[in-house]
Amino acid sequence: MKRKPIVLVPACHRRVEEHISHTVGKKYTDAIRLAGCTPLLFTTIEGPDELSALLDLADGVLLTGSPSNVHPSHFGEAVHDTSLPLDPDRDAATLALIPQAIARGIPLMAICRGFQEVNVALGGSLFQAVHEIDGQLDHRGADEGTLDVVYGPAHSVGLEPGGLLSRLLNREAIEVNSVHGQGVRRLASGLRVEARAPDGLIEAFSLGIGATPSSGFLLGVQWHPEWEAHLNPVSTQLFEAFGRACSNFRDRHRGPDGAC
Repeated sequence: MKRKPIVLVPACHRRVEEHISHTVGKKYTDAIRLAGCTPLLFTTIEGPDELSALLDLADGVLLTGSPSNVHPSHFGEAVHDTSLPLDPDRDAATLALIPQAIARGIPLMAICRGFQEVNVALGGSLFQAVHEIDGQLDHRGADEGTLDVVYGPAHSVGLEPGGLLSRLLNREAIEVNSVHGQGVRRLASGLRVEARAPDGLIEAFSLGIGATPSSGFLLGVQWHPEWEAHLNPVSTQLFEAFGRACSNFRDRHRGPDGAC
């Protein structure tokens, strides 16, 4: 019996009772299991050999959301709001991992912070405060209420005709939640817009037309499909597509029994 595909998941770094701890929301590991895969958490990455060893294990990568933001020095800016959390250790790990995972053709799904990490890692930039930009909506979501309210439907996104999302979902638009203050300013070369919010903000991307033949599945979304994904048909479809891509990668690279 083949083993389930292994999906790498970055941990965030937070202080818990005076100790720096590694954390990952359970909703993300639940969604990976919904995709038919096994999550494998990683923390900091100590050098290229360790990064290569991790990627040797991987059949997929899921980049999670987080309260922290990508440090703006990675796209040539100073910090706009010093009250917002940063996680330079996570930046160091994910920004090194992303280009190499893509180069290997490892399937990659990126959510919220992860979506922004992919754009920055490939040379794009971010709005640090979307709500302060003329003509843009406030995408930060509800300030109070239960999690069902915070992660409830917030606005529609229009899917780009002929794109990965429109083909997967067979729809022109979907309703999504919205819990982010930052967003894509300049899309990295090599990425293709998959969906936009009503104000034009990029809400999803995939690998662009210029991707190499060995490039694998890549889907980045600004919203949170992992929230109760098993109850949302669109979210379920997205994670099932990611799981299929991870299974296909495993079969191509691990041999008939799925072994390393």
